Amino acid sequence: MKKLIRKNVLVPVLALFVLVGASSFKNDFFEIAKQIEIFTTLFKELNMNYVDETNPAELMDSAIKNMLEELDPYTKFLNEQDVEAYKINNAGEYSGIGALVRSYDDKLLIIEPYKGYPADNAGLKAGDEILKIGNNTIADFKDDASELLKGANNTEVDITFLRQGETKTATIKRGGIEIDAVPFYGMVDPKTGYIVLSKFNAKASAQTKAAMIDLKDQGAEQLILDLRNNPGGLLSEAINVTNLFIPKGELVVTTKSKVKKFNREYKTKNQPVDEKIPLVVLVNGRSASASEIVSGSLQDLDRAVIMGARSFGKGLVQRPLRLTYGTQLKVTISRYYTASGRCIQSLDYWNRDDQGNAIRNTSFENFTTRNGRTVQDGGGVMPDVEIPVLQTNDLISALQDGLAVFNFATDYYYGHDLQSIDDFTFSDADFDQFKTHVFESDFTFDLAIEDKLQKAIQEDENSIFNTDVMAQYSAFSSAIDASKRAALDTFSNELKKSVEDEIIKRYFYREGLYNYYLKNDVAILEGAKLLEDGQAYTSILK
Repeated sequence: MKKLIRKNVLVPVLALFVLVGASSFKNDFFEIAKQIEIFTTLFKELNMNYVDETNPAELMDSAIKNMLEELDPYTKFLNEQDVEAYKINNAGEYSGIGALVRSYDDKLLIIEPYKGYPADNAGLKAGDEILKIGNNTIADFKDDASELLKGANNTEVDITFLRQGETKTATIKRGGIEIDAVPFYGMVDPKTGYIVLSKFNAKASAQTKAAMIDLKDQGAEQLILDLRNNPGGLLSEAINVTNLFIPKGELVVTTKSKVKKFNREYKTKNQPVDEKIPLVVLVNGRSASASEIVSGSLQDLDRAVIMGARSFGKGLVQRPLRLTYGTQLKVTISRYYTASGRCIQSLDYWNRDDQGNAIRNTSFENFTTRNGRTVQDGGGVMPDVEIPVLQTNDLISALQDGLAVFNFATDYYYGHDLQSIDDFTFSDADFDQFKTHVFESDFTFDLAIEDKLQKAIQEDENSIFNTDVMAQYSAFSSAIDASKRAALDTFSNELKKSVEDEIIKRYFYREGLYNYYLKNDVAILEGAKLLEDGQAYTSILK
């Protein structure tokens, strides 16, 4: 018999099956027990009586994950495979092929091979689409196919992949992979050190500390800490990284929850490496969570000048709770508040619009830093000095997330011979080619107003709109499309940076990109300039 997995079979009762803490369980014992009994009875009858054979494990996995979608995106059910991936991400070590791989629909793409690791040694490149792993065809594989790439050290995996329309094969010998929290550090000039902190795994504070000490030995008298695109990680490491710059016993962050045991104050526990060295912290719209704890609290304590663009705005704390059979619930347990007492959570997942999207906070409260400067809550960390080129919007994010930038960089790589990073320039003519690529690709970006209009027109079964209205609708749609095209020029500087970064990684890996940054990145150069002007730096913090 054919096995059926219907994700919507249990949707009407998903809201009934709720996982809660011990305190809530005691207060609502009868209601919880009642709903669990309803759910288990339904689940039993469904699996026993459904017309086709079902898979109870997959049905339950689907039911739980759909239920949790009603909450925030960070509360997740982790099956045994998810738990292992979660541990790897926090530990910073695993065995595999050494590449960033992502699934898009039925595609599995190599996003970035890490220099010197198995995938790179086997010749894989960013943009390669994996078709088969061993005997498993990706298009037919329903689970996370990227898990098939992991395995014990020195074991081999055969893959079939597509590159620029040509099918190729490779055999990759897996190896131990180290995920550095600090992938790069160096000197911008004889006095200015630069540290990239890309994630808050278990290595974050130790590697940042080691980088600081080495840079000071090289003559660094001032520092730039780059938290751009850092999605966060361990709360404990955010405290420890902040501690590198501020004294022992300083309040960094407070967490508040309905569960009393999760209400905590986190203070620094160690002596700092250097609590006086002038410091600039770079953030952008993809700096989130632990990155915002560090940047927000250093701002609140007037310990650093924050430069860049408004950060993402994630003020929620998660904790993994053990369930049965090796599974876990990663649940949002509290909100965090930086040193001044502000919560920088941007999206309200408990109040949504007509499309079910979380509402963005637009009403902010003022708080004061230690020196009396005004800062605000509710919308991420607002930098003290804004760098326009780092700002983003929905269009730029869609071009990045929708692979428009990525695919252009792939085509550029195979169409241009670049031997030295010093020879790289991205001209206006190159940007025109990028715009043409966007227009000719299958990239789509619909505004909210377009969605509403299209839905209204499509739902008009009686065709009540006359030809004049339809003509105006068509003209309006054309005007919106023209505005989207014009937006590519309006935000050309921001888009050029995104494209340049992706292209440089193809030729020279991340190490080459960061070396390029030292001489060409606007934010780094502006940061170094500010640090060199001691009076300007000090005046911002007063």
